[in-house]
Amino acid sequence: MTPVRRRADATENRARIIEAARAELARDADIRLNAVAQRAGVGQGTLYRHFPTRADLLAEVYRADVDELVAAAPQLLARHDPLTALRAWFGRVAAYAEVKRGVFAALEVATWQDLSAHSLGPIGDAVTLLLDAGKAAGVIRPDVDARDVIILIGYLSRLDAAEFDARGRHLLEVVLDGLRYRD
Repeated sequence: MTPVRRRADATENRARIIEAARAELARDADIRLNAVAQRAGVGQGTLYRHFPTRADLLAEVYRADVDELVAAAPQLLARHDPLTALRAWFGRVAAYAEVKRGVFAALEVATWQDLSAHSLGPIGDAVTLLLDAGKAAGVIRPDVDARDVIILIGYLSRLDAAEFDARGRHLLEVVLDGLRYRD
């Protein structure tokens, strides 16, 4: 299948719409499309040309966040030791989970299943990359795998918005502490 080729201005508009939707989701899971269009500086027609439905827009925000999360793993490993890279990646996971909670609340079950299939494989690969680097450096337990970590951090999308800031990052530190290798 040939990828869709867009004009440069259309590509920029699409990116601004996705970023505006992400910002609106961070503010309120029940986003209004006219607020997204206004924040992105585009008309309603432009928004609907790119995203015919609210679900299409939310799914694209989710996909973009998954792609960024996955791409961050090797970048972090290139700049940090494995444990610091994993900690920094967990920080990105927390931000991703805030959006994920809003997206899943707004999407239908069938769309959610499609999004899960898109994210679990690549996210598992990113976690495996980080864990393998930590195991090779002797700082991550040898008995954990990506599925263990994904199950453990799955709680993030289930935290209430009111308790997310207070508990989310703290619990990621607890998970990270549990992943450390000890003699």
